[in-house]
Amino acid sequence: MKKGSIDKTLIIAVTILVIIGLIAVYSSTSVLASVKAKYADKGGMIYLQKQLFTLIIGFFFIVVFIFLPVTKLKKLVFPLLIISFIMLIAVFSPLGVSAGGARRWLRLWPSVFQPSELVKLAMVFFLAWYMSRESYNKESIKDFVIPISLMGVFQIIFLKQPDFGAVMTLGIITFVMLFIGGVSLRFLGLTILLAIPVLFYLAKEPYRWKRITSFLDPWSDPQGSGFQLVQSLIALGSGGLTGQGLGEGKQKLAFLPEIHTDFIFAHIGEEMGFIGVCVVVILFFFICMRGLNIAAKQIDPFCYFLASGITIMISIQALINFAVVTGLAPTKGLPLPFISYGGSSLVVNLIAVGVLLNLSRFDYKADFTELTLQKKNKLRTYRYYYKGRKFS
Repeated sequence: MKKGSIDKTLIIAVTILVIIGLIAVYSSTSVLASVKAKYADKGGMIYLQKQLFTLIIGFFFIVVFIFLPVTKLKKLVFPLLIISFIMLIAVFSPLGVSAGGARRWLRLWPSVFQPSELVKLAMVFFLAWYMSRESYNKESIKDFVIPISLMGVFQIIFLKQPDFGAVMTLGIITFVMLFIGGVSLRFLGLTILLAIPVLFYLAKEPYRWKRITSFLDPWSDPQGSGFQLVQSLIALGSGGLTGQGLGEGKQKLAFLPEIHTDFIFAHIGEEMGFIGVCVVVILFFFICMRGLNIAAKQIDPFCYFLASGITIMISIQALINFAVVTGLAPTKGLPLPFISYGGSSLVVNLIAVGVLLNLSRFDYKADFTELTLQKKNKLRTYRYYYKGRKFS
């Protein structure tokens, strides 16, 4: 197993996205920071300064995880689960922070943290470990119920916050990972059928149903349930091919709510135009392709599922954000990885990239004296020998 250099395409794509994010955060918040009472005396760069602070933390974790021995990654599974669960519960304690009618944040000096972001990564680690066990049987109902039950526990807590975006994202990540793990389609299909009436029950309130379905025709209520999407579409449409220019956008002048967080993609479209939007989409495409390429090179099942899961986590969040901002999906609060303002999402996604870069450093095809493939319990189990030492 030869150590090589990190995946340069991946690190370049992520770096460019982060730079675009810093530019977009500053451009979209400079006016907001100047008029907001608690930031009025701090100038228009306070949001950028906060984002830079969390970026430094994120890059520190990237370095840590790049050089962390791969064998240590498995040992992080349960600590991550326990820490994320405790933090998620602590949101309802005096340490929790409420905003916009939701209680999703935990006060950690000098800022706040959103535990749901860490839960997504913890679930990816758990599923990678769970499906890579020798005793795992993809045809066993018990081995299917355990991860689904864990997902359900987290989703119930998300609903209490409430955070429907996290519920949807965690569900998609879990189902896609189980699918690539070869879980029976009967199990997945039955779970989806059982989930449908639950979703309808949760959305039965008229105001909630109207908000969910408003994306189908936002112009029918442009000042109410469709307001945010209408303003997002106006931002995208007014950008044209090359955009209105950095700092020249109008939607950040209190027209588009959450323009620096969930709807920063619309801001990029307004100020950087169709070209800027295409650059962002292409960069995410490169990240997805490099992540899948890294996963395909893994021999250890845990590393394969971990690389696949991280790639799925980042890609799904980006796709959902694109869909919401362009009116292809219901409006839900979900940040755009590496770009949206918010330390929780940025740090967790940079940690995930650090893990991917770690896995990209190894050439598993070199120096092996023997490689055997064995099927057990209908799961492909890999056993290999490296310089006389047995790994499995």
